[in-house]
Amino acid sequence: MTDFGGSIKQTDEFEFAILGIPFDEKSCYMKGASKGPQAIRAASTGEAINPWTESGVNLEEETNVVDLGDLDVSGSFWDVFAKTEDWVREILEKKAVPIVLGGDHSLTYPIIKAFAPKYKHLDILHFDAHPDLYDELYGDRYSHGCPFARIVEEGYVANLVQVGIRAATGQHRDMATEHGIRMIEMKDIGYVMDLEFDNPLYISFDVDALDPAFAPGVSHHEAGGLSTRQVINMLHDLKGTIVGLDVVEVNPSRDPVGITASAAVKIIMEVIGKIVASRRMKTEEEL
Repeated sequence: MTDFGGSIKQTDEFEFAILGIPFDEKSCYMKGASKGPQAIRAASTGEAINPWTESGVNLEEETNVVDLGDLDVSGSFWDVFAKTEDWVREILEKKAVPIVLGGDHSLTYPIIKAFAPKYKHLDILHFDAHPDLYDELYGDRYSHGCPFARIVEEGYVANLVQVGIRAATGQHRDMATEHGIRMIEMKDIGYVMDLEFDNPLYISFDVDALDPAFAPGVSHHEAGGLSTRQVINMLHDLKGTIVGLDVVEVNPSRDPVGITASAAVKIIMEVIGKIVASRRMKTEEEL
């Protein structure tokens, strides 16, 4: 069973759509993130976890989640990016929330391109050890180290907030200053954070935002990161209307016991639960 605690349904009417993209051709160091979607689904089995979130939402009863399977990643990276953009746009056209399982972080660029026609003003909350703001990395402008440089350059984001950063270069900081990016580095993080967004909010979660003690299954170990508990608290406390999520860079070859994939499942379910709880509250207020 790969069902996110029993919340996955077989239906044409859905509010959330999970899409796997087993692509890691833009990884600059170590391959393996292409196995991320498979590992996350395996860790989501309802035989091991239940559908309840910490916010008191029963995902099995209170919403419809479907798993659309994995994208065909054959062809060039441009082909993969184009198919990614098309699939995400189709999900949005159904008025559903895309939940994308990566894959490497280059995929966030075409995902956000798909959001652009629907959301003229989109905020992004980006969890990562790295800012991913290189103009190019080893000669590649579409590397997994560059997606947010392309996103801000092409005007697809109104406000970009990056959390968990602990490997920023001078180039990254210069670009952050130039484009008004709020970069919250680990050295500056306290327990309580002001994460409030006025525009529709997209969350991009690179699992190496977590300290390697909590997420060893990543290609780039960067010590001094977030705990899983810190992340969950931040997600619970943030203010904003979440319209999409990607969870990327799970490399199961470096984590044979599946700690990292389990953390990814927890984050996905808590985000879905927060969206459901927010909608429930809004409905109650309107009554």
